Amino acid sequence: MRFIFLISLLISILGCETKQHKQDNTSIEKNTLTKKEDSLSPIPIEVKDTIPPKGKLELKLMAAGLVNVQDSIPQIYVDLKYSSTDNFIGLDVYGNLNSAYLQPDVCIKLKKAFLYLKNQDSSLSFLIYDAVRPRSVQQLMWDTLDMPIAKKVKFVSNPINGSLHNYGAAVDITLCDSTGSPLDMGAGFDDTRLIAWPVHEQKFLESGELNQKQIDNRILLRKAMRAGGFFNIQSEWWHFNSCYRAEAQSKYKIIE
Repeated sequence: MRFIFLISLLISILGCETKQHKQDNTSIEKNTLTKKEDSLSPIPIEVKDTIPPKGKLELKLMAAGLVNVQDSIPQIYVDLKYSSTDNFIGLDVYGNLNSAYLQPDVCIKLKKAFLYLKNQDSSLSFLIYDAVRPRSVQQLMWDTLDMPIAKKVKFVSNPINGSLHNYGAAVDITLCDSTGSPLDMGAGFDDTRLIAWPVHEQKFLESGELNQKQIDNRILLRKAMRAGGFFNIQSEWWHFNSCYRAEAQSKYKIIE
């Protein structure tokens, strides 16, 4: 009987150890799984805002109710010449402003012109050189440009009167290809020579200083802009007004 009792006791002890061993293994497996899961947890990544902060000038334009053209027409290209020294006064007068702003209804007109252009040639787009221009910048340009007043007024409106640029109702613009490269117009932006005047195109075509392709590019630009409700001036192939000064004065506030 004692022998049987000892055998039973031994079996009981061995059973407890086996059970404890299984529990220990299970605990180890759980700990191992937890470590694996922890190792697979996503590592937090700090996302930095890459959009540059808007400068004082841009905030002022937005506060005045003007709109960023590329928000409405993303396919349009912008190269503000007065945010660089690549202009006829050789000064950067816009600082960190790199977006073109216009009055909301002027932007709608520009979109109509853009759709007309795309209907004529889907490979082309617009490239904006200047849009709204505060009167304070107009004054700086007026004071800097060294030429007789009779000639100066053909390229820079007298700030006293206010130009359509000052209201966000005019745009300096050209045609470009799908990469944003401007088409050949026979004269560059801010070219003060007569060859840049639309009114003299035929004369320069006859002299060979302008070719037919350059004239055709200018004509297509004018057709597209007129389809949107703009009209050009006779001294700059790139400049287009959306209305006359009296209408701008009645509809908009001048941007100082």
